[in-house]
Amino acid sequence: MSSPTSPKAPRVAAPMDIPPSLSADVVLAASAGLARGPAEPLIIVGASTGGTEALKHFLLPMPANAPPILIAQHMPELFTAPFAARLDSLCRVRVKEAEHQELLRAGHVYIAPGHSHLMLGLLGGRYVCELSRAQPVNRHRPSVDVLFRSAANNAGRHAIGVILTGMGRDGAAGLLEMKRAGARTFAQDEASCVVFGMPKEAIALGGVDEVLPLDELPGRVLACLRGAPPKSAEPI
Repeated sequence: MSSPTSPKAPRVAAPMDIPPSLSADVVLAASAGLARGPAEPLIIVGASTGGTEALKHFLLPMPANAPPILIAQHMPELFTAPFAARLDSLCRVRVKEAEHQELLRAGHVYIAPGHSHLMLGLLGGRYVCELSRAQPVNRHRPSVDVLFRSAANNAGRHAIGVILTGMGRDGAAGLLEMKRAGARTFAQDEASCVVFGMPKEAIALGGVDEVLPLDELPGRVLACLRGAPPKSAEPI
């Protein structure tokens, strides 16, 4: 007669190693004073899920002499250079992957490389790209919050902030910092987003001046650069 066997102990799943969701403080401090950069216009853009197509539609109407445009798009390292090259082949502006301490030029778009945070920096009184391999922020590197905070610190009211389609909340706090520093801020509307997470969080936090469909955003940003007043009558 065989002896009874002991029941097997239930398997216990190993705990998932979820990294902490850090703020932009781990990369750079928020400035307590006035922006230090020159009085030159800049466009600062953040995007995530659905952003590759949204960025194409945002950049296609930009004229060849547009102000410098800095972009943080959540994307793996191997894809950012080909993505920039594809946009460059389609747009009138020159689109490239950002390089560390590269001087910003009109008519140029700088895409954050997938391995680094992109920041708006200053060198000899001029705007430059700065790259950092510091810890991910909101579990992203590049992080939109990091880029937006650097623009708030250094450009203030001379910058325009735009948050496009994306999942999560990266960019919401940074866009509010830009607005408080005097920048005009825009968000893509829910109907034209693939995922309304990032714009929704930025709107809820109070960091957005205007909410617009994607096809209206480029024209409105260009009008803003020409001195058009805010559309204060539009509900957010």
